[in-house]
Amino acid sequence: MRIVKSAEERKNEILDVAEQLFAEKGYDNASTNDIIARIGIARGTLYHHFGSKEEILDAIIDRMTREGIARAAIIVGSKDMSIDARLVGALAALNVQSNVKDEVMEQIHKPQNALLHQKMQEKLLGGVVPLMTKLIEEGISEGLFNTSYPSEASEMIMLYANTAFDENENLSPEQRINKGKAFIYHAERILGAKQGSMQESLMRFF
Repeated sequence: MRIVKSAEERKNEILDVAEQLFAEKGYDNASTNDIIARIGIARGTLYHHFGSKEEILDAIIDRMTREGIARAAIIVGSKDMSIDARLVGALAALNVQSNVKDEVMEQIHKPQNALLHQKMQEKLLGGVVPLMTKLIEEGISEGLFNTSYPSEASEMIMLYANTAFDENENLSPEQRINKGKAFIYHAERILGAKQGSMQESLMRFF
């Protein structure tokens, strides 16, 4: 008996299988035919949902970004954790490493995918900045931070982090640690935090 799936179920199935194949073969070597064969669907079914392999990659990036933001939101809302712990947890939630993510990130860093990369960064900032702003405002109320511009501080820190650590895997361990220390140093100043107050907790992230 043929199983009829909703449009959303079928789209997610295509993305799940595409992620598996991109991780196994690499994006360039995996084809839409591979996806079709593994799922066992008609070509028209795949192209009903996605017009090309590039559209599938775009949808995977969108889903990864939304899932990362959702994980970060849960951590930011965990009032039983300290503000520093939630800050580290939210950053970690956005940077879950996997073979699939590594392959996807390799693709969006290619010059021909610059617009796709910019689109991902904009979505990430749009979702994360409001979360971080809430965390900063909470820190202000507790006397940990001192800034009149919590939203702008959140945006500046996220832009700094995205730019500085976008290709962090290419750094040596020493370079990564030094960049981490510099990031914390400047983040403390942006937030009006006491010098060194965020060093111990945030260095765990790096």
